Parts: sequence; C-alpha cells; structure tokens
Amino acid sequence: MELRSVEELMDLLHACRGAWDTPDRTGDPVDLHDHALQTAALLRRSRPADKELQVAGLVHDIGHLLRPGDDAGHADHAADAVRPLLGERVARLVHLHVPAKRYLAAVSPERGLSPQSALTLTRQGGTMSPAEAAAFAEDPLAEDAVTLRQADDAGKVIGLDAGVMEDWRTVLELVASRNSRLGAMD
Repeated sequence: MELRSVEELMDLLHACRGAWDTPDRTGDPVDLHDHALQTAALLRRSRPADKELQVAGLVHDIGHLLRPGDDAGHADHAADAVRPLLGERVARLVHLHVPAKRYLAAVSPERGLSPQSALTLTRQGGTMSPAEAAAFAEDPLAEDAVTLRQADDAGKVIGLDAGVMEDWRTVLELVASRNSRLGAMD
C-alpha cells in the first residue's frame, strides 16, 4: 500500500485506535494509536524544529496495521507506505527504527528493552555485531534514528494524554507539501 494523501494517512492513523502491535494483544501495553501520539509528542518536545522526525515517530509502526503479525517486516511496510507522501527522509527513519533498536542493544546493553521489544529483537535480527554497529553509526541518519528509537521505547505509557491525532494533520500536510515540492524539482 502506498499512501497518496494526508487524508488516507489520517484514516490509517485513526484506524490504529484499538489496534495492537501483536494480533493477540500480548505486546506493548498501549494501542498503536496512543503509541504513535506518545512517540511523536516526545520527539516534538526533544526536537521541536524537526517536523520530519516527529512525523516519522507518528507513523513508524503503521506497518503493524498494514501487515498484522509481521514484526520483522513492519518497519519496511510502513516506510514503503509513507515514502510517496512524506518523502525519503521520513521513510528512511521509519525503516531505521528497527536497526536502531538492534544498534542500541549492541552499544548500550544495560539500557534494557521492554519484554515485547526483547522478544521481537530476535525476530528482527538480534543484537548487531560490532561490524554492523559500526556501519550503522556511519549512516547519516543514525543519530536521528536512535532519537526516534528512544522515543519509541518511551512512548508506551498507559493513560498518558499525548493529545489527539487531529492535532498532527497540519504537520503532516506541511511535510507532505515539502515532499511534493521537492519531487517537482527533480
């Protein structure tokens, strides 16, 4: 699925209410909707000028809705879906949130993971080797991907009010508009 309009994306994000990262609800303690809002809000707080990073936080897990049960591929499904609308940087950040988890497991093992993240880490390739971690660190988006991952890990608080999805419409429109102008310049 490729998203072609902010309206399509908003419909998908609203559909995340009551949808979970695992079909049997044994995963994270909040639904995909609340997790998206919390992750994006954390990124807005830590990086207020970086709208693309915030939007990546909002959409990073929609792959769980697009292909339920595909933990290993959820980031790629989400990245492929948002690329036409939100651009290459947002798509790459969404894709990199899983390698960033593997990277952090390698360089900061004391950090710990939620029980669900620890379980899915194995399905997603496990902890990076030293060579993989060094290669990841060279990626120009590595630092931003790690920031996204840290917000992803922190955005799983039951009952936390992180606003409403509609609050993000104008930010999504801004990022989509920038992307369409960039595409027109190619």
